[in-house]
Amino acid sequence: MKNLILLCLCFIAFSACKQDKKDSITDIKESPTSIETVDSIVKIDSIIEKVVVVPIEKSDKDIKEELDAKGFKTFNYVNPKTQDTVLMQQYFMAFLKSGPIRNQNEEEAAMLQEAHLEHLSKMYQEGYADLIGPFGDDGEIRGITIYNVPTLKMADSLANADPLVEAGRLTVEVRPWWAPKGNSLR
Repeated sequence: MKNLILLCLCFIAFSACKQDKKDSITDIKESPTSIETVDSIVKIDSIIEKVVVVPIEKSDKDIKEELDAKGFKTFNYVNPKTQDTVLMQQYFMAFLKSGPIRNQNEEEAAMLQEAHLEHLSKMYQEGYADLIGPFGDDGEIRGITIYNVPTLKMADSLANADPLVEAGRLTVEVRPWWAPKGNSLR
């Protein structure tokens, strides 16, 4: 009984909303300056009510085929416990290490650091790098960048274009790294 009452209330509320919408369109139609516009609005409004947008998700097979066509290395991993198939993709991890030339004055070092951060931001914005960050200690390895590019040569080239690397304040070691496609950190 409660469900029937709730259903009736929903229908009444929906009908009231529909009536308000039709009334407002009728009011606009009667205005002599907007007849053409209103006819378009009515047509668009009726289309919007009938169209349901359903996002099309790509299958792992489609994603794998796209990546392979672009030159990325991939493979399917089957989890032995769950039997789930996971699409693995090769990324490249660039280790940014302390370089041999660290004698820049404070102002020059600050300018290089700013250019370094701009470079890394650009790599992220353009989709070349997915994960970027410094280490929290003062060790030899200063930070990492994970490049989402198809080849080691491309990752190495992007990493070596960093202004701190070009100035010799940092050096780079790039290594291939595998991770599940589409996963994020927890």
